[in-house]
Amino acid sequence: MSFSTLGLSETLLRAVTEHGYTQPTPVQTQAIPAVLAGGDLLAGAQTGTGKTAGFVLPILQLLSTPAVAKSPRASGRPIRALILTPTRELAAQVEQSVRTYGKYSKLSSTVVFGGVGIHPQISHLKRGVDILVATPGRLLDLAGQRAVNLSQVEILVLDEADRMLDMGFIRDIRRILALLPRQRQNLLFSATFSDEIKALADGLLNSPAMIEVARRNSTVEMIQQKVLPVDHARKRELLAHLIRTRDWTQVLVFTRTKHGANKLTEQLGHDGIAALAIHGNKSQAARTHALAEFKRGRLTVLVATDIAARGIDIDQLPQVVNYDLPNVPEDYVHRIGRTGRAGATGEAVSLVSVDERAFLRGIERLIKQTIPQEHVPGFAPRAAASMQPATRDAARRAQPGAPAGRRPSAAGARHQVGAPRARPAGRGRPSSQAGRAA
Repeated sequence: MSFSTLGLSETLLRAVTEHGYTQPTPVQTQAIPAVLAGGDLLAGAQTGTGKTAGFVLPILQLLSTPAVAKSPRASGRPIRALILTPTRELAAQVEQSVRTYGKYSKLSSTVVFGGVGIHPQISHLKRGVDILVATPGRLLDLAGQRAVNLSQVEILVLDEADRMLDMGFIRDIRRILALLPRQRQNLLFSATFSDEIKALADGLLNSPAMIEVARRNSTVEMIQQKVLPVDHARKRELLAHLIRTRDWTQVLVFTRTKHGANKLTEQLGHDGIAALAIHGNKSQAARTHALAEFKRGRLTVLVATDIAARGIDIDQLPQVVNYDLPNVPEDYVHRIGRTGRAGATGEAVSLVSVDERAFLRGIERLIKQTIPQEHVPGFAPRAAASMQPATRDAARRAQPGAPAGRRPSAAGARHQVGAPRARPAGRGRPSSQAGRAA
């Protein structure tokens, strides 16, 4: 199948071809006709499946339809499509796609997010835009200053809705929905269909078309996954060894904490390996610079936390490394989805120490497969292959679904040497304000 069979206009097909795409991905094949039909859509799609073009292309087509574009409107240029994303990087990536595919249309777009000055964004909005891409926190800030009018939005997109809920944005989303007209087209994209996502969809969508291009919580088949057992104290040494001996030139590395990202970046620098970090405590300018250097190939290693990495879209990214395993299994799927994108192959390597065995078992249960192990000569862990009973019992209590009352107390957890830091209850951030810091 080609893009020309999906009902897109000649100008859109021209832009798609110039961007180097000839065949649509499965999510695009299903989503584009569904959106063009004008109804609501609930789409389950992993990262890297081409879902952004799956909604951007039909939105551009719908908003360019003469019968719609010439309908009577209030003075000025109203916002007609609103795309909400969880992070700054993803918002910027989506808006760039709008510009790329809409280069031959007369539609205008802009992106707004926190971490940068609000006044230039206000000035741009005053000039009028057709398509607005935004993070929830900054959009509500602008609404509070009466700098944005959402009363004429025709199409709403919630992109990576599962991550927005994880980050504590549900209250912000509800406040934004209250600013929108009741009659509109709603598109919800999510990598997973949790109970929370289903509840959100039930309250938002009206008889939606449903598509799911990947099994729930499945990992991309094009990604070669492996576990490298290693002592926690030697992880940085092993990472440097892998980069040098395997000629890795572009590696995205995940740490569990911001402090860990900063520390690893500094240590790799001492090893002579160019690395920068992106996380919520970095300024937007620093995050943009680090990502740009990484995409240009001037940076070997980009170290990221889970939230900051959303929106990283790099063609042919060869390696993703889990320096720390995530304590939420679904985050593993999101992480490794940064490689093996849109049909490309990729490699996901996890450096696993004995204190992370419980996290590994939780991940393997979620993806319904055992991840192959590879032992790197010279880096065999000194810890016994089987954990001591006390450690094994503690790990079992840390697993999802452990019997109530058997989890160690917060105080006790702090005294366990090397115990992984647990995420706050609910997996998300405690408030929408905390979520905005991402």
